[in-house]
Amino acid sequence: MMAESLPRYDCDRSYQWNYDNPPSPPDVTVPDVPGNWTFCGHKVGSPLGIPAGPLLNGRWCLYYATLGFDVLTYKTVRSCQRGCYPLPNLQPIKCGQLDGTQKRVSPGDTMQGTWAVAFGMPSSDPSKWRRDVEWTRQQLPKRKTLSVSVVGTMREGWGINELASDYAQCAKWAVESGADCVETNFSCPNVNTCDGQLYLDVEQSAIVSEAVKSAVGGTPLIIKVGHFMEIEAIPRFLSAVNQRADAVSMTNSIASRVGVNDSELMFESQQRGICGRAILDASLAQVQTFADLIKEMNSKIEVIGLGGIETATDVSRYLDAGATACHVATHAMIDPACGIRIRQQLADHES
Repeated sequence: MMAESLPRYDCDRSYQWNYDNPPSPPDVTVPDVPGNWTFCGHKVGSPLGIPAGPLLNGRWCLYYATLGFDVLTYKTVRSCQRGCYPLPNLQPIKCGQLDGTQKRVSPGDTMQGTWAVAFGMPSSDPSKWRRDVEWTRQQLPKRKTLSVSVVGTMREGWGINELASDYAQCAKWAVESGADCVETNFSCPNVNTCDGQLYLDVEQSAIVSEAVKSAVGGTPLIIKVGHFMEIEAIPRFLSAVNQRADAVSMTNSIASRVGVNDSELMFESQQRGICGRAILDASLAQVQTFADLIKEMNSKIEVIGLGGIETATDVSRYLDAGATACHVATHAMIDPACGIRIRQQLADHES
């Protein structure tokens, strides 16, 4: 199969349709990337990975694993089944680079590299995703790392300690099913509950990360965070999770409302995560800030860079900023062959 003819995520169909209709792994040639690459202690073939989002189940993981991505992050799962938000789940956006101060962005007619994401952290039932994670790990070849993203589900009457226990239960199940790493999702602008903005609360971040680390033991723990508007909050966050987290993953999106004007807003006037090319500059700057502070703290936390990556040049910029790995979501959904091209560009640069 030619790389250019690879099937893509069907953005005009529902989340459930894409879940039930994953593409088959193609027969394509994937170039080697020179260098010795690791991800949270695991040897991998390149710095390329897929963050939580596109990999709805194991067959989606295997699809992208054959396309040059070496760290596969299984989409966020819960301790209970949760449906997806209704269509539209993905809305193209027309805008320049975002820095978080924009209160509204405009919808576009065609995809130009940036879109608003409105899934809402759905999840299959634990009995289903646990079996699927186990099967996935068995199918993945050597030098491919499986990370499983988990999130707690707040119930009526619960507080942060109960939520932390729920996070920990999901993480434990993921490890028991074969996950090489566990990622706690502390950032999702598409929900209005505390689990969506946990990274902005230092005390709660510490409580949840401690509970999860106790549950997973030596399995690497990654914390997924969003965009920090206040740089002063970053060292406080790092201090809170420093003895618990092995890595932090950023930036999944920058939140904004979507509409042609302030009186005609989509998504019931709620903020949605803006992902893709428009968050490249802000994401790079945040990686640099985190990397500098981690070095000052003499911490061993790794930084996983994502946001707006489309080319090998983007990958190099993230690595130069201090990231040890680079994950691609939006561009990989639009152009599944991008991983092959990025690997070839990296290989050509080293030759």
